[in-house]
Amino acid sequence: MLPAVSAGRRIFVGDIQGCREELERLLEKVRFDPAADQLYPVGDLVNRGPDSLGSLRLVRALGARPVLGNHDLRLLQVHAGLRAPGREDTLDDLLRADDAGELCAWLAAQPFVRVFPDLYVVHAGLHPAWTDPAAALAGSDPLAPDDSALFAVRVRHCDATGRLPESGAAPPRPPFTPWFDHYDPGGHERRTVVFGHWAALGLVKRPHLLGLDTGCVWGNRLTAWIAEEDRLVDVPASRAYAGVSG
Repeated sequence: MLPAVSAGRRIFVGDIQGCREELERLLEKVRFDPAADQLYPVGDLVNRGPDSLGSLRLVRALGARPVLGNHDLRLLQVHAGLRAPGREDTLDDLLRADDAGELCAWLAAQPFVRVFPDLYVVHAGLHPAWTDPAAALAGSDPLAPDDSALFAVRVRHCDATGRLPESGAAPPRPPFTPWFDHYDPGGHERRTVVFGHWAALGLVKRPHLLGLDTGCVWGNRLTAWIAEEDRLVDVPASRAYAGVSG
């Protein structure tokens, strides 16, 4: 028998990336109640997976409160005509949908970071110099993201000052280390950072750190964390929809 569901749960979900069917199975497994629970995707709701349109419609209909990820910014910029679709993008159905404008307007209104008394939620990571991430990202425009916004949706490695390595496929050498090596929870009222973006790491669960991108779009799993129960729940991907995880 399934355990009783407590009211008012916060349910955080890793990178969905258009995997609507897996999201529906995950919500069923956690017994999500839209009248009581709140859904918090950690960004990258769309792209690379098979059903970006259905995924975005579903999370919006459920009243989800996501943060923006790099693939969400790509969608918004392509929809606005500010960039061309990429070769590996799977956004065509969404871009052609009658409600594309409405969906994109809803997505563009979401923040880059959410702050709770006990948590931060951000897609990729937090800059070491940010004492107030919400203030650092306030006013950032998803159609013309500034350096702070790009850091929040893209960072994997940085140095202690927040300097990023030059782009490249190989893991960078010191002084560049994973961004969370430089996160000091003592300077942030002991908040845990809940993030996504880094499928190659898989699930990350450490003190004051929770990485939920378990690579569903790459054929692995879609993971949720129920904060009030400190419980992880996942479902397997039906198949791999994209090539090599990163």
